[in-house]
Amino acid sequence: MIRVKDVTKVYENDGTVTEALSGVTFNVDRGEFVAIVGPSGSGKSTLMHILGALDIPTSGEYILNDSVVQNLSDDRLAEIRNNEIGFIFQSYNLLPRMSALKNVILPMMYAGIGKAERTKRAMEVLKELDLEDKINNAPNQLSGGQRQRVAIARALTMNPSILLADEPTGNLPTLQSDEIISLFEKLNKSGRTVLIITHNDEIAARAQRVITLVDGKIVKDERKRK
Repeated sequence: MIRVKDVTKVYENDGTVTEALSGVTFNVDRGEFVAIVGPSGSGKSTLMHILGALDIPTSGEYILNDSVVQNLSDDRLAEIRNNEIGFIFQSYNLLPRMSALKNVILPMMYAGIGKAERTKRAMEVLKELDLEDKINNAPNQLSGGQRQRVAIARALTMNPSILLADEPTGNLPTLQSDEIISLFEKLNKSGRTVLIITHNDEIAARAQRVITLVDGKIVKDERKRK
């Protein structure tokens, strides 16, 4: 599903050159649950932006579902971001004046899906995540864990190839954090591919595979024995 081949990312700012990623190579198979970990400044966020088709490598290749991402048009990249990648962020990124239901419906509106179908899909995924009694609640009427579940529901509505989560439990207390990771485990067991960017070792330990970045390079790539 994902092939990252000798990816390097260099930023230049006022004559200063920073190499955020240096020769990163790994593959992710369909249905894997992968945690990408490392200290601050290790390149995790840069890698997430590349995996999410939000940025392109300076050199090397990122191949998603047999497409070389950096060779695609802006329109095709936008389509990939909306249809093939489900993003979940630490800060939830919910619109505060919209209900949970309307927040979940939003990506489907951008995709041009009809009103009846997008409402049906949104209700189905909210029910799957035990939020059917919160559909009319605004984000400020929900707990942090509930907000993150709404964000996950929104990410699922387009049936993406991959769920890409950036520090998804960073703003949550321990109990709610555990609930969210358990949800990712459930989603993975149902066949979804999950990648989580995290600095939390306890969360990483729940994944099937842990890739460790240090100074823009992979220093460990460990799979759990089945």
